[in-house]
Amino acid sequence: MATVTGCKVVTIRYYEKIGLLAEPGRNRGGHRIYDRRHLERLVFIRKARELGFPLGTVRELLSLSARPVEAPCAEVDSIAIARLAEVRGKIADLKALEATLSRLLTQCGHTTLDDCRILDAFRADPDMTVSG
Repeated sequence: MATVTGCKVVTIRYYEKIGLLAEPGRNRGGHRIYDRRHLERLVFIRKARELGFPLGTVRELLSLSARPVEAPCAEVDSIAIARLAEVRGKIADLKALEATLSRLLTQCGHTTLDDCRILDAFRADPDMTVSG
């Protein structure tokens, strides 16, 4: 199952432990026997995780996917919109980080550690006061 789905065995066991994936039956030798439903559910979980959905949200998406196919998908849309907003926020944060690092590198005279603008950016402002 791990090879087919691209999930690590320890991850599959964890999903079983927390109830995201039903425990499979076992053969006489005690080996797990997975069926098509296990495979489909595990692929669903893996793909949702690749998009960064937390496990609680994956559980919710799985529950929604079990509803009748003619049910509206507004709840799924809402979940995806919220995730997209989180991703866009992270992208904005990363762009700000990129701009700061770029500015620091541009300001750096590439001389000595004593005159390093990058290290200066990490140091406390000399006018800062410590209070109780």
